[in-house]
Amino acid sequence: MSKAAPSVGTVHLVGAGPGDPDLLTLRAARLVMNARLVVHDGLVDPAILAMAPRGARFVSVAKQRARHTMKQDEINALLVREALAGNDVVRLKGGDPFVFGRGGEEAEACHAAGVPVQVVPGISAAMGAAAAAQIPLTHRENASIVSFVAGQCKGLSEQNWAGLAGVGRTLVIYMGVATAEQIAEKLIADGLSPTMPLAVIENAARPEMRVLRGQLAGLGPLVANEKVKSPALIVIGEVAARGDSMELKSIAEATA
Repeated sequence: MSKAAPSVGTVHLVGAGPGDPDLLTLRAARLVMNARLVVHDGLVDPAILAMAPRGARFVSVAKQRARHTMKQDEINALLVREALAGNDVVRLKGGDPFVFGRGGEEAEACHAAGVPVQVVPGISAAMGAAAAAQIPLTHRENASIVSFVAGQCKGLSEQNWAGLAGVGRTLVIYMGVATAEQIAEKLIADGLSPTMPLAVIENAARPEMRVLRGQLAGLGPLVANEKVKSPALIVIGEVAARGDSMELKSIAEATA
């Protein structure tokens, strides 16, 4: 008698939030605590991985600038292969799976292979960072529009950011540490004031979080002098001057 084929597992695309395990949704926490296979990004906090049961299998697909553990096509194939082998997969992503998380690509690959997918949203990096730094992304006196862009996504020069930043607007830049100098030049060339306030939020919602403040013209030197490392977000707009100054590290504009 031939062996019955294994039932197809489900791929859960789970948002791990900005880092603090307390910011997981209840559903995300339950999935992690019952996981048998966790495929995770490098930005997922170790404390969240530690919530998985003993014996769970972990696969890191961490990405760094110019060096990927796995290419995206390989990650897609991994998820499909494991699910078709009958394994439920908890695919953990920093922030929210559908906000610069490539969750859409992974969901499409699973659907094409007949693999069921469930998406568990998470607190996005932008929302988590802003809350941790007490910087309102919108404010009646400062901003009624907020935009999210990637600082290195298929070439910075190819992106059109015209009108995304300025008076009454907030611009949140993901993955902008390595291109901070070019970002400032790009926005100033588009007409944004060199004195526009900004905040760089590093390791948001984690014990080692830093919030560095300055002005647009000094963004590049600020990142370089303070040796800012990913994960970090850049918030540009008048709201960046707000927040609890007693708890945040403020620094003067870096122009040297």
